[in-house]
Amino acid sequence: MTAVRRFLTSYGARRVGQALLTLVLVSITVFAGVRAMPGDTAQAMAGEQSSPEMLAAIREEYGLNDNIVVQYWNYLRHAVTGDFGTSARSGLPVLDSILDALPITLELAALALLLAVVLGIGAGIVAAVRRGKPEEWLANAIALLGMSVPTFWLGMLLVLAFAIAMPVFAASGFVPFGQDPVENLRRLVLPAIVLGSGLAAVVMRQTRAAMLDAMSSDYVRTARAKGLSSRAVIGSHALRNSLVTVITVLGLQLGQLISGAVVTEQVFVLPGFGKLTIDAVFTRDYAMVQGVVLFTSAAYILINLLVDLLYSVVDPRIRLGGSR
Repeated sequence: MTAVRRFLTSYGARRVGQALLTLVLVSITVFAGVRAMPGDTAQAMAGEQSSPEMLAAIREEYGLNDNIVVQYWNYLRHAVTGDFGTSARSGLPVLDSILDALPITLELAALALLLAVVLGIGAGIVAAVRRGKPEEWLANAIALLGMSVPTFWLGMLLVLAFAIAMPVFAASGFVPFGQDPVENLRRLVLPAIVLGSGLAAVVMRQTRAAMLDAMSSDYVRTARAKGLSSRAVIGSHALRNSLVTVITVLGLQLGQLISGAVVTEQVFVLPGFGKLTIDAVFTRDYAMVQGVVLFTSAAYILINLLVDLLYSVVDPRIRLGGSR
């Protein structure tokens, strides 16, 4: 009983409860926002050439004649079981369409995140250690360029350079990794560079700032006074304590990678989550719009929850239980 009480009062349990409450509030906002969109939902599902009898049948089948509170309760009751409705454009269940498109976007986001972590943290460490040197100026210049260049322009530039002038990578389309790993990477490297360049710049700036702050702290000076090597001081002391800030940035930006994939997937014609969202908006597929927005929000909330729980792993001073 004591263990259960400790769990219920722990930091992790409180954060899970807050995440669930946030998700419920998001679902209410999404549901109300879709209902506030211009146009008739039944008309959008039936098409332009539809009879009044067909519209009446659709409203009755999908409960559109009920008041909005009853409609939301029915939607929430079905969404909990994984039933997000049926796409008016394709006639397929919304969840099936999301699960078909999501792996493509997740693979793209994973490659972009890997690129951002390797380049961003590496360049941030170099810029902090070599402060005032040409290495820092070069890292800052590249980071500023990465944050300033528009995604669509960088994508078209890379296509012209590495898919047309030098056909090293493919310019469009998607091949599953299980079918052909090499061709899969050929088609995802350029989109990953486009999607991860801005995040790498942000990670680099945050890593540099956190490293500079850590390297001027007392515990780093004490470590140097003990005769530890520069590698041990930077890796075991300064970098580890700087990672809390970096993880926070990565958690916030990872959710934006999914939304940022909308433009990238349009440029490289990838049939992922972003393209699914754009197609749903343009065709006024209300059930699909509702499903993808709710799914994206849930993913964003989950990512931030995991980031909060990872703090204790990186920094032992942050406690997950008790009254602190």
